[in-house]
Amino acid sequence: MRRLLLLSGLIYALFLYGLATLSGQLLALVVPLAIYLGAALLYGPDELQLRVTRTLSADRVSQGEPVVVRVSITNEGSRLEEVLVEDLVPRPLVLTDGEPRVLTSLPPGGTLDLEYTVTGRRGRFDFRDVQMTASGHLGLFRRQTTLPAPARLLVLPEVLRLRRIAIRPLRTHGYIGPVPARQGGSGVEFFETREYQSGDPLRWINWRLSARHPRTLFTNEFEQERIADVGLILDARQRSDIRLKGDSLFEYGIRAAAALAGAFLNDGNRVGLLVYGRNLDWTFPGYGKVQRERILQALTRAKTGESLVFDNLDYLPTRFFPARSQIVVISPLCREDLSMLSRLRAHGYQLLLISPDPITFEAKALGSRPIVDLAVRIARLERTLLLRNLRQAGIQIVDWQVDQPFDQTVHTSLHRLPYWYRVIGVEPRA
Repeated sequence: MRRLLLLSGLIYALFLYGLATLSGQLLALVVPLAIYLGAALLYGPDELQLRVTRTLSADRVSQGEPVVVRVSITNEGSRLEEVLVEDLVPRPLVLTDGEPRVLTSLPPGGTLDLEYTVTGRRGRFDFRDVQMTASGHLGLFRRQTTLPAPARLLVLPEVLRLRRIAIRPLRTHGYIGPVPARQGGSGVEFFETREYQSGDPLRWINWRLSARHPRTLFTNEFEQERIADVGLILDARQRSDIRLKGDSLFEYGIRAAAALAGAFLNDGNRVGLLVYGRNLDWTFPGYGKVQRERILQALTRAKTGESLVFDNLDYLPTRFFPARSQIVVISPLCREDLSMLSRLRAHGYQLLLISPDPITFEAKALGSRPIVDLAVRIARLERTLLLRNLRQAGIQIVDWQVDQPFDQTVHTSLHRLPYWYRVIGVEPRA
């Protein structure tokens, strides 16, 4: 359109100047320009009548998995001598193969197929429009339109496979599972002894104890194993996140939450997720593969943010979690979080803290200098003191150096629960 206005203005100026100066040469110069303008208007593109469809090879993929995008454009109008097709690719998807734009011609009824491959990091990406620009051979007159071709791509976070994680909440459900229920019955681990009752299996009789009581038989009782409620809390406060050279500490928390959710759901537990940051994104507790998909989608859209209301964990809504259930907090920790985590433990929740270490994460990017080394040492002492106070409150902690494999770190810390953790919070039996 700018070229058209420029040429029209030039023709008009030359014509007026030629009449004013009575110059035949200037008036003759107007003729080829006017013919060029007329031809451009005559053979320029008509109103665009196009139909666009978009398909994705998959609408949900794991992080790093390639996705093939196919765009089909059908010309339902007159011939287009030159058309530029540009697909608007959402950022920050990365193009790995093909091109999202092409310059070609389209006859009436013709179809153009555009294909390219993208990959991306965790997130939800909305493909919206395809931009079409048609022009004639003279390139003077253009028509541009944007056609909707919506599609949504979910890039799910990477899910690491974890072996069984030992937890011991005070409350369990009545279905058979892997969690010790602190009640006698059929099981594997020894629980207590009691007097023999009719119908007890003979192999459960404790002959050594019975020998000390000639008139009474005693039988062993084993601890029942059931399923439990597990609540995952992901710290999405912006103040807890550290971003260095395109890497984010929050992304490690996402991976940890996805891996833990998968492990607990595979054991048959009921799992819920709370993303605590700019607002509260609550995934209601559930079981099985459907719940796993809900949690993964919640983690896919999770972002850090600032909030005056949720600036610290003091406003954590404990009503979301059943009393005496297992809570797993994934957080780098702030100094002010000690009081709230201690209160959660005092309220009867079994608390497991997965803490990606922000000091090591940041120190490696800063390098080694005297002032940096001093700052790291002070920060390390503060974090060590904070973790020690949390352990004294009865909270189990996994201090994760994010350059180490998460599954290895977890199972080194949680493969076997220490004796003191087994007895903490055990209610006395009548």
